Amino acid sequence: MQTLSSNYINGQWQPVDGQLLDVHDSATGEVMARIPAAGRGEVDQAVQAARRAFPAWSRTPVAERQNYLAALLEQLKGRADEIARTVSCEVGMPIKLSTMIQAGVPQVSTGTVVKLLDDFPFTEEVGNSLVQRVPVGVVGAITPWNYPLHQIMLKIAPALAAGCTMVLKPSEIAPMTGFMVAEMCEAIGLPAGVVNVVTGLGQDVGEALITHPDVDMISFTGSTRTGNRIFHAAADDFKRMALEMGGKSASVILSDADLEGAVKGTLTQCYLNSGQTCTALTRMLVPADLHDRACEIAAAGTARFAPGNPLEESTRLGPLASAIQRDRVRDYIRIGIEEGATLVVGGAEAPEGLEQGYFVKPTVFGNVDPNARIAQEEIFGPVLSVIPYRNEEEAIAIANGTAYGLAGAVWSGDQDRGLAVANELRTGQVTVNNGKFNPQAPFGGFGHSGLGREAGKYGLEEFLELRAIQL
Repeated sequence: MQTLSSNYINGQWQPVDGQLLDVHDSATGEVMARIPAAGRGEVDQAVQAARRAFPAWSRTPVAERQNYLAALLEQLKGRADEIARTVSCEVGMPIKLSTMIQAGVPQVSTGTVVKLLDDFPFTEEVGNSLVQRVPVGVVGAITPWNYPLHQIMLKIAPALAAGCTMVLKPSEIAPMTGFMVAEMCEAIGLPAGVVNVVTGLGQDVGEALITHPDVDMISFTGSTRTGNRIFHAAADDFKRMALEMGGKSASVILSDADLEGAVKGTLTQCYLNSGQTCTALTRMLVPADLHDRACEIAAAGTARFAPGNPLEESTRLGPLASAIQRDRVRDYIRIGIEEGATLVVGGAEAPEGLEQGYFVKPTVFGNVDPNARIAQEEIFGPVLSVIPYRNEEEAIAIANGTAYGLAGAVWSGDQDRGLAVANELRTGQVTVNNGKFNPQAPFGGFGHSGLGREAGKYGLEEFLELRAIQL
């Protein structure tokens, strides 16, 4: 077990007096580490360090900032195995997937930013004006526990590329990669104060960060409820905001689709990271006459997702990240039964032999009412709702019939038909027939799913303000 008693502030490891927070192994429930519970004082020190560092960093030549990010990328590559194993223990993602996603995707997103800096138009001429893209300033970054390093690097890499400085608050549930990033910044000689890492509870560190008068922007990924709080708090002094929040994504299977392939593809996207994914395809919409067959295919498909030790190569479904999350998901399964949905497979009981740790059975509900709680509220666990529809228009209405709008999918034997339906979905991204993930495309949502975009040039633009100089 590791005990970490310092935060990374102004290029130094500064001890934090007081309480330590336990970090739990998701597979066993045992304490795997202890981290500092910082407060308003540490946040103020970190913000002031970032404020002092901003003038010099914002004037640092782009090529030099690019070199720092390239060095950071090499650090990510060098510690990939350690990252994958750590996140598997914290969050529960099986190690094989964790190596590809939790350790691999941050390398891709960081590398994308490094390449963008080759020719990104920080200045362009428009008539007699120089239109400049200049850094926002000091950024407060608040990141979640489900993809901890990925979300950290989606904020740090473009923010540093833009010329911003940062105070990072990683999730207290999965904070260890936040410390690793601080170590990497130290290892590459990043100037003091450019990146600061402060750990603690949201009501302490997070609240102090979003209300601090010297923070120019909040970049947040997490729950819609917390995002709502940030939106209101940041409005008091007109902070710039980027909010990436929840989802209740629909997988629309059209009548001409390969039903078996579409159901299996939906199930894979629903159960990725034990359902702890904001873009998870948790609502599967199928023609009414295909509903029962779709449920049979889904039920058979859950056999591929037997819960198990996330550190074993053969495991495809690990535990959830915390006892609170496990209990929340099990409560939603009970709610689904009470609401009258058909429990096709799974249930609220602990998987046999896995009473310890934070495991939940892969669950499928059939005949789900589109307005039921399990079809409207984000569960964040391995729970799929199968919803029958009568025609294409009704399918689109159901897909758009939640407060969220983060992601979606359409399956069809006709690519043009699939694209036509995708064009009607009010979401930030849609896959057609399992289209490949594109790290250069914008990521973000409509409605209660958020404001702003991450990834690619769109993520970089979030950290820039426009200034016009007339000549």
